[in-house]
Amino acid sequence: MIHQETAVRIPVGGIVVEGNLTIPFSAKGIVLFAHGSGSSRFSSRNRYVAKVLNAQKIATLLFDLLTNEEDQQDLVTAEYRFNINLLAERLIGATEWLKKDPQTKNYSFGYFGASTGAAAALIAAAKLPNDIVAVVSRGGRPDLAADYLPRVAARTLLLVGGLDTEVIELNRQAMALMSAEKKLVIVPGATHLFEELGKLEEVAKLAADWFLRYLR
Repeated sequence: MIHQETAVRIPVGGIVVEGNLTIPFSAKGIVLFAHGSGSSRFSSRNRYVAKVLNAQKIATLLFDLLTNEEDQQDLVTAEYRFNINLLAERLIGATEWLKKDPQTKNYSFGYFGASTGAAAALIAAAKLPNDIVAVVSRGGRPDLAADYLPRVAARTLLLVGGLDTEVIELNRQAMALMSAEKKLVIVPGATHLFEELGKLEEVAKLAADWFLRYLR
């Protein structure tokens, strides 16, 4: 049985962000989702992956990296979407909040990052080496976290569409900078957003298998 999804408000760095927390019965690990620019906790792709994880008894937190005001401002100025360090700090803040919550404080933690959110996830993982045990990147830009990649201790799975040739190369370059266990999986026939039939399902299964292996 899966617990009901709970709406949460998370204080991070002087602001409050909105999130949706789902904790399946007998879960031991939790995955925080870091969405890409122009997206939110309501991302249909991330929600689909989260449901697959929930079915495997992995708890999930989907939350907004920006406030509504920042989101509106970003639409005009684009000043936040590539502020990867700010996004990473928000992710760290949400992680610290979950570490204090009686329901989740004893869980093992993982990150699922999409697009620019993958860079934020890797920076946050580098800054929390004792807390984050696994990271999955979907169509991510890990190259944007280049300075932090040698410090990432979490086992990292990089998922890239086979037709997303530029991002494949950026992921290969990023992987060369990482010393922790890492794996690049190229999903044949998929573009950047994995919109092709069955490709997102493939991503969700690969992610679930990775988290099940390392979240104890």
